[in-house]
Amino acid sequence: MTFRPKFISFDCYGTLTNFRIGEVTRGIFADRIRPEAMEAFLTDFRNFRRDEVMGDWRPYKEVLFRSLERACRRAKVASRTDDALKIYEAVPTWAPYPDVPPGLSKTAKEFPLVILSNAANEQIHRNVALLGAPFAHVFTAEMAGAYKPRLRAFEYMIDNLGCAPEDILHVSSSMRYDHMSAYDIGIKMKAFVKRGHDPFNPAYGSVEIDDIGGLPGLVGL
Repeated sequence: MTFRPKFISFDCYGTLTNFRIGEVTRGIFADRIRPEAMEAFLTDFRNFRRDEVMGDWRPYKEVLFRSLERACRRAKVASRTDDALKIYEAVPTWAPYPDVPPGLSKTAKEFPLVILSNAANEQIHRNVALLGAPFAHVFTAEMAGAYKPRLRAFEYMIDNLGCAPEDILHVSSSMRYDHMSAYDIGIKMKAFVKRGHDPFNPAYGSVEIDDIGGLPGLVGL
């Protein structure tokens, strides 16, 4: 299968940028969460983050604070005021996966690349600068007034690109944040990157690739 889109859009964190939130959270809570309970705590934190972005937009700092507070309450441990801030401030320091710069730079020679991210405006540009390829557009949840997986975030991107959903190839490692919503909004071309975050579900019409190194071949390069 070969796709020929007008734009290639990407989720950033977890797909292009190595989203090390579990590693950072593990370090912060090493003195409060028993080793045998840590994985359950991290799972709760991840699930509460997704729950927190389903409503009206609020700053990402607040999303982290509220979801971390809920995870701490469930684990019956203290939540300190600077826990979420430490995680928030770590995000812009995270680098891409090794396969990302070469795969993106080759693809960018023929296709305009786009970011659609749940990041805050003040975070995203430092991470994008490390990706090793030029991006024509960078859209954030703060700009859209909505987080993925809400369709409003995808609508914002499509409206600003001035194209139809069928003109976009969307690339992400998350079925629940990206692929399901991209399917619902009418994006036909979708590539699922196997990063181990979500299981692949072919029912949403996505094509699996091992990493971003597989992207150029998917678009005929």
